[in-house]
Amino acid sequence: MASKQSIVGYAALSVNVEMNDRDKAIVADLERFRCLTRDDIAELHFSHTKQPITQTNLVLKRLRRDGAVKCSTDRRKYIYFPAEVRIKPDSQKINHFLAIADFYKQIKRIEEPRMFQVEPKYSKGQPEPDAFVIWKGAPWFVEIQRTIYTEKVMTEKFNRYEQYFVSGEWENESWQPPQKKVFPYLWIIGKGKYNAGNRPFKVFQFGMEEMLKKIK
Repeated sequence: MASKQSIVGYAALSVNVEMNDRDKAIVADLERFRCLTRDDIAELHFSHTKQPITQTNLVLKRLRRDGAVKCSTDRRKYIYFPAEVRIKPDSQKINHFLAIADFYKQIKRIEEPRMFQVEPKYSKGQPEPDAFVIWKGAPWFVEIQRTIYTEKVMTEKFNRYEQYFVSGEWENESWQPPQKKVFPYLWIIGKGKYNAGNRPFKVFQFGMEEMLKKIK
């Protein structure tokens, strides 16, 4: 009997399996978001087809057979992973990464982001955003809150962003425009409202609908 931590998949093939551009894009998104549901993949890669769910099922079945993706069947909705799984199938981080993917889908429906990085890494002691996004012509750090945090925890988060601002390291990021350097806005979306204090950068604490009204 398979354990709850098992992932249904196939060993990587010893020969290179030829994938088309769409296959590669699906695998790239699984690597970027760490995991996705079938419905996520259908919206991101098959929404232009007449039968997106049917087409998604057929392609995912083939990619699983070929060892290009793996699948956890422990939940009602199957969770798909890249071939090299980096998180356990029962990890609490799965819901976290699915929430980031859901946020991506929301903004993509409105306007395709020019850049979307999941959990970008900076120097020790600096911010740990859930995503960095260039969207609507502006850079954003995004914190997706699935729970309510204490003011102490949030103050520490804000302080990390301020330390990053003061360091000036952000000016060297590859996405920066050549003339005027721009520090990203901080967008906190989800549960809780927090006192950011007086910061040298803008903090927004809005849901999607509120934010769209704000930036129009």
